[in-house]
Formats: sequence, structure tokens, C-alpha cells
Amino acid sequence: MRGKLLIGRSIDTGSWVHGVDPRAKLTAMLLYLIAIVAVGSWPALGVAAVFSLAYMTATKIPLKYYVKAAKPLWVLMVFIFAVQCFTVTEGTALWQIGSWTLYSGGVSLGLISASRMALLVSFTAILTFTTTPGLLNQGMAGVLKPLESVGLSAQRLTLMMSIALRFIPTILDEAQKIVKAQAARGADLRELPWKEKGKMLVSLLVPVTVGAFRRAEELVLSMESRGYRIGAPRSEYHLLVWKRRDTWFILSFAILTASVLMYRILM
Repeated sequence: MRGKLLIGRSIDTGSWVHGVDPRAKLTAMLLYLIAIVAVGSWPALGVAAVFSLAYMTATKIPLKYYVKAAKPLWVLMVFIFAVQCFTVTEGTALWQIGSWTLYSGGVSLGLISASRMALLVSFTAILTFTTTPGLLNQGMAGVLKPLESVGLSAQRLTLMMSIALRFIPTILDEAQKIVKAQAARGADLRELPWKEKGKMLVSLLVPVTVGAFRRAEELVLSMESRGYRIGAPRSEYHLLVWKRRDTWFILSFAILTASVLMYRILM
């Protein structure tokens, strides 16, 4: 189960994208999110897709990894497509069943919405594929530092996010151990009908939750025993240095976002 998990995994290929400052990557991903949300037509989607494919290729990471990153959310993509098909009543009638009619506008908007979700999930995987967790935490702390002026602790927020990201594979390992233990007792999840599978998955919540709290308590005690204190001065192993490449990296995303927004306004 953990071997199939791509969230939070870094893949070092030595590309120039790997060397971009993590603060620039986080800012660029925010701009990319705005651009994807603003996409509402096929031409804009095509521009975003070409832009995304170009950067994915620049990382020298096989495209199949990006496809695998989006694969777990295929059910959500199908749901988004279905909602648009059932609710949009624009365009030409394509199919009618009783009082419900499928319109071309619903199909088109559904495909665009599902494609936006696929692009967003697969492309934002660049952030973790090309950045180690340590550098990602540093970059996140730098981006959130302005929030300290309003009383929010950037260090606390960064610590929460980094621990949550690191706990994902740990919780999956815990769930896999429980599933194997149940299979050893004769309750093989693969051989059960769908209704029984649902009941068994619900029964996993209690032991997995208890195990997560236990590991969280052990982590707190371990950090306190090593003298970790929120807000205390800390040195950094890697010093982040802003380069011209980082500025151009953000600028390219700003141009994409501005282009998509301008097209949406004019059209």
C-alpha cells in the first residue's frame, strides 16, 4: 500500500526544476491553482494542458508517475462529470430518459471540470516530486512568514503541515497491518462482497485512529525530550538563496494565470 503512495515522495532526476527555490514553487502552485479554477473553455484548458505538460517533461520524471498521482481521485472526477451532466441544461439535447435530458453543454462542462481536476492533482505533484520534505518545510515557513505580523505562528503552521504529510504513509502502513491480521483470521477483504467490505472498512477506523493517536503521543514525547520548542531560535541546514531562475519560474506562472483570466473576461 505504501509502495503505491506517491504523495510526499521526492524523485531526484537532477533537472533544473528540482533546483528551483521551494518558496518559488509554492507561490507558483498558488498561481497555477488560480489559473485552473479560472479555466472555463476548451481553448483555455488546452493552453493549461500544454503548459503543464511542458513543465512535467522538464522535471525528467516519467509522465506515468503524474498519472498515478491523479489516479486515486478518479471517482471524484467521475462524480464531478456526472453532476455537470445532470444539472446543466444548455446546448443541444443529446439523450432523453423520462423527464431527464442530457445536453451537450453538460457533457462539455463536465469534461472540462474533470480535466481541470486531473490537471490540478497531477501537476501539483511536481511540488513533492521535485522537493524534499525538509526543503518544502523551509519554503512553506518562508511563504507563511508574513502571517506573523497578524499573530499567526509560521513555525507552528509549518510543523502541523509537515507532520500531517509524514503521517499519511504511517497511517496507511497501520491500516495494511490490520487488514493482513484480519485476513489471517479468515476475513479476506478481497473475497468479501461490497456490502461486507464497507462494514470492514468502517471497523478499521477505530484501531487506525487509536494507533495514530499513540504515534502522535510518542512523537510529542520524542520532540520534547530532544529540547524542541515552538518559537525558539533555530538554524537551518540548507540556506535558501533566491536566484534569477526562481523569478522567471514565478513569472511564467503569472503569465499563464493572467492569460486565462483575460480570456475568461473577454469571452
